[in-house]
Formats: sequence, structure tokens, C-alpha cells
Amino acid sequence: MEARRRSLKPVQSLKPAIEVDAAKASDALPLPLYITNAVFFTLFFSVVYFLLSRWREKIRTSIPLHVVNFSEIVAIVALIASFIYLLGFFGIDFVQSLILRPSTDVWSAEDDEEDEIELRKDDARKVPCGQALDCSLPPVATSPKAAAPPKPVVSVMKVFDEMPVPVTTKEDEEIIKSVVNGTTPSYSLESKLGDCKRAAAVRREALQRITGKSLAGLPLEGFDYQSILGQCCEMPVGYVQIPVGIAGPLLLDGMEYSVPMATTEGCLVASANRGCKAIHLSGGATSVLLRDGMTRAPVVRFETAKRAADLKLYLENPANFESLSVVFNRSSRFGRLQSIKCAIAGKNLYLRFSCSTGDAMGMNMVSKGVQNVLEFLQTDFPDMDVIGISGNFCSDKKPAAVNWIEGRGKSVVCEAIIKADVVRKVLKTSVDALVELNILKNLTGSAMAGALGGFNAHASNIVTAIYIATGQDPAQNVESSHCITMMEAVNNGKDLHVSVTMPSIEVGTVGGGTQLASQSACLNLLGVKGASKDSPGAHARRLASIVAGAVLAGELSLMAALAAGQLVNSHMKYNRSNKDVTKA
Repeated sequence: MEARRRSLKPVQSLKPAIEVDAAKASDALPLPLYITNAVFFTLFFSVVYFLLSRWREKIRTSIPLHVVNFSEIVAIVALIASFIYLLGFFGIDFVQSLILRPSTDVWSAEDDEEDEIELRKDDARKVPCGQALDCSLPPVATSPKAAAPPKPVVSVMKVFDEMPVPVTTKEDEEIIKSVVNGTTPSYSLESKLGDCKRAAAVRREALQRITGKSLAGLPLEGFDYQSILGQCCEMPVGYVQIPVGIAGPLLLDGMEYSVPMATTEGCLVASANRGCKAIHLSGGATSVLLRDGMTRAPVVRFETAKRAADLKLYLENPANFESLSVVFNRSSRFGRLQSIKCAIAGKNLYLRFSCSTGDAMGMNMVSKGVQNVLEFLQTDFPDMDVIGISGNFCSDKKPAAVNWIEGRGKSVVCEAIIKADVVRKVLKTSVDALVELNILKNLTGSAMAGALGGFNAHASNIVTAIYIATGQDPAQNVESSHCITMMEAVNNGKDLHVSVTMPSIEVGTVGGGTQLASQSACLNLLGVKGASKDSPGAHARRLASIVAGAVLAGELSLMAALAAGQLVNSHMKYNRSNKDVTKA
């Protein structure tokens, strides 16, 4: 052992030792190396030049390239031989350099000293062959600098987009510090790094350091951050998991649909599913699309109320509508102006444009068309001052009577006749009880509360769950949930006629969140993914009808639960956890 240590002592570093062992494979050649290399280099380029000149001459004289003479055969053999030599000579050196390259980017004197100590410990680590299969780490060698803090790891392997990509921790650390210090804006990380997932990870770590709060429960992996860049969400740090349940099959207009619902409210999907069952057993529901038009209402101002009235009369004159339509329709292949309705308040004028938008929800589409019209109007009304492209007369994401009366998006009515035995066996109540409860709750009770568009039991529950699952704008559930539920006895009082009228369902099957993988899958389940090739707008209209049909099922089931006194028991069963949260 002592002799071995003496033999190792002259070794100053493991790295030079490796370089000594990594002798070139060409060192064994009997001829001097520079002469051999010169010969083969000269041979290689000479035959290449000869063959190229011969092939160029053959092309000029229309001689087939595969016809070769003896000199060309010799040249080809020489080319192959010289290429093999050069490939072997330089290729072996290149492979050896890769194999023997150290795994870290920095090699210091401390590394050499530790490697020497490890070699000296070699005898102490010798084990029988049977134990050599043990893959556990060997005991850490004690060095004279054991009291020093461990060195930071220079580089690691992180997985981005499910592929191993080497990422320098030092680089990320510098970027994180710059974000924390405010020298690098958080919103610029995607453009700075060129990797959306890496940007989210860096931003997430910087946020945790700034706030001192952990985001351990918020998932980061398993999401395509590139897909949301520039259109869905800015400055992401992860994503929220929402379970998706399936209600159905919903038999609507002769077709069955399995309706996806994203929610964290227990009993909601189960309730909608029971309503779908009652509708299916009664022959299905029927829907009718009453109106299809997205709106945008800018506000403009004049010096006098008379000038505002002049523009109002100009816009409402049918003779001017055609020219305005041409200007508006330039903004999109699918946007088509339907109407312009004006409301005046002193010298301020509100212009409510309505247009069809194909399979898109259409807010951006109609806004571009409105901008074109406003620029066109500036010619005849140069004193018009555009205060805002939206003046809330639209009205978007707010409960408004104008949407309840005039409609916005898709206006749909959906109805079904539920048989008496289905009401009794499936819904566990009676027709008379449902009719009476609907009058006192959905109609009279809502009127007593001064409700605006809320003459229903829980339409927003169904609308929001479907919106989240299919990539719609969840905030638009405000006006999309406008609904009046009607129930009455038919067929001599035996059966129940139930209907929902929803004047402003705002949905689309292209754009926004509909292109994300999860939401796209839910749209595909309903058969309305993407744009309709046969009839532009058909998919969005069908989705609106499905929303109305699902609301009909939800209204039917909840009202039955209330009439039968089952609501509390159902929520205790489906909406309460048996876990003791105090012990969590």
C-alpha cells in the first residue's frame, strides 16, 4: 500500500493523467506522422479534383457518369482509401476527446487534489466481484478541506418540454436575481430566453423569492407554454388543475352529446346528468337559434347635441347602411355588419354595432370593423371625437338590459316535454310541484329581488362549467347566463313542458382558449372543434344550443331536488368531504 502511494505522489492532477493515456491511435504508424498526413491529404484532394474535372467533361459531352475507364477506377479507389485514412485519423481523435472530456465545465486545483485522494483510497474500496454489483454510492473521502462548505454544482440537466436540455444553473440564477432586483422585467423573459417553459420556471422562482411564499402546489410541468404565448395568458408561473366531468348523453335535436363540465362544485355534474337522463327518457329536447350577432358600442362626442343627433340620423338611415357595411366587412372574411343602433346622451352618442362572426366568439373581429367605420365617418364628421372603442352600451361582461332585450352573441330557446312517469321515477317529484315552485322561485322570487336576466335556478353554474371546459371566456358567463326558465303542465296536466330562453350566449370554437389541447379535446368530444368547413358559424351555433340544452337539464334536476326536498342531502353526499381537514 505504501509503495502504491509513493508511486502516485508525483501525479499532480487527474486531468493530465487522462491526457497522457489518451494517446493518438496514429502514433503507432511506422512513418513519420507529418509525411503520412501530407501524402494522404495530397492524394485526397488530387483525386477529388481529377474526378470533378472528368465528370464535368462527361456532362459537357453527354457521356453517362457511370461509364468509367481504368484511370477513373484507380482515382475512385484512391479517393476511398484516403478518405478512410483521414476519417480514421481525425475521427478517432475526435471520439477520444468526447469520451475523455470531463463532465464538468470547470476543473480546479481542488478537483485535482480530491481525485488524487480518491485514487489513494482505491485499495480500501476493493470488494469481491459479487459485491461489485452494488450501485450504492461509496463512502465520501475525507479531505484536508472537509470543513469548507460544499462547492455549488456548476451545471445540471433539467427537462424542458419533456426532452433533456442542459441548462446552466448559474445562468438561470443570474436571470432570477436580475428579475428580483428589477433590472430584468418579468414580462420580457419569453423573448429574452427564447424558451417559454424556462421563462415560466425562472419567473416562478423569482416570484417565490420576492414574496417569500411557496408555489409548491401549483403545477409547472406538463403544460405547453408556447401555445398560450401572445394570446391566452401573460407571465405564466404554472397552471391550475380543474377536474372535468361528463354529463349525458344529452339528446338534443335528434343527436346525443356527452357534455364536458369543468368544475370544483360537487353534485353539479351529477345533477346535470340526472336532468339529461330525464330528457333522454322523454324523447329529447329541441332548440331554436333566434339570433346570432356579436356587438360593440363605441362612444363618440361632439361640440353640440345637435351634431350628435345628426350622426344618429345618418347611421339609422337605411340608404347609408350599404356603404357602411362595405367599410365594416373589410375587416374580416366572416364579419358581416347586421345593424347599428344608437343611443344619445346630450352631446355624447353611443353606437351599438352588431355583426355575425362565423365560428369565432368575435369580440376582436367586431372591434376591427367598428374601427374601420369610425375612420370612415371622420370624413363627413371631422368634429367627431372618439372617446372609446367601447362605451359599455355593448354590453360585455356586465348584466345589462340591452343584452336581455336585444341579445348578444347567440340567442337560443330550448324546450322539452318530460313525461309524468319520468318526473315521478327519475326526478322524484310531481308536475304540479315543479310548476308551482318555478312560479314562486324563478319568476316571482327573482322579480322580488329585482333580478336582471336571472329568472332561473342556476343557469350560470352550467354555463361556467362548460365555458371553462371548452376554452370560452369565463367572465362572459355574466351575460351568457341570462335565462328565463318556464314550466307548465301539458297533456291534461300529466306531463311537464319546460323551456329555457337565453338571449346572449357568447361562444366560439376558434381563437382564444379553444386552441389549447385540453379545451380542444372537449370541443372535439362535442363534435364542434375548430371552424365549420361546410357552413361558417355552424359549430359555434351548435355549441350555443348544447349550452342551452345542458342548462335545461340542470334547471330540471335542481328544481326537482328543491321540490322533493333533496337539495341538502344531495350536497351532503356529493359536495362535502369526509376528511378531517383539521388534521391535514
